[in-house]
Amino acid sequence: MKGKPWTVGEEKELRKLVESGVSVGIIAAKLTKTPGAIVKKWKRLGLEVVVATRQAPTTTSLVLPKELPSVEEALKMLAGALETACKPGLDKVEIQRLQVVATLARTYEEVLADYLDYRGIESQLLELKEKYELLKEKETFVVYGLDLNEAKMREIG
Repeated sequence: MKGKPWTVGEEKELRKLVESGVSVGIIAAKLTKTPGAIVKKWKRLGLEVVVATRQAPTTTSLVLPKELPSVEEALKMLAGALETACKPGLDKVEIQRLQVVATLARTYEEVLADYLDYRGIESQLLELKEKYELLKEKETFVVYGLDLNEAKMREIG
């Protein structure tokens, strides 16, 4: 299906926008044409399309913090991302960044809760191990016919 024909003014505007490095989506919105129509037209006009790339900083290594952020700090990050996401006029990259921050904050909170549970279980196990060792020691004295208190008294006396 053919769309409505291009005017001379639209072609001039297309040339200007393409030469300025404006994205296909923005050009399509400005000229009220589909992105496909924009691409077909610039090919027919023989325009050279230069795709503007934005160099985003990348993380090549992670710096591990000395202390783990608290659940409260993670929730504050999540709240900050939510508040910022509600502001109008954010570009696509900023929205994606906020989504990543929110996902990481939620994940961190869940993992931290598990970590704290494991630390609690670990301390309980160590405590039970100590109690078990004391019971084993007491049992050894009882097997030989001595009460633990008697054995201690003999050591002192």
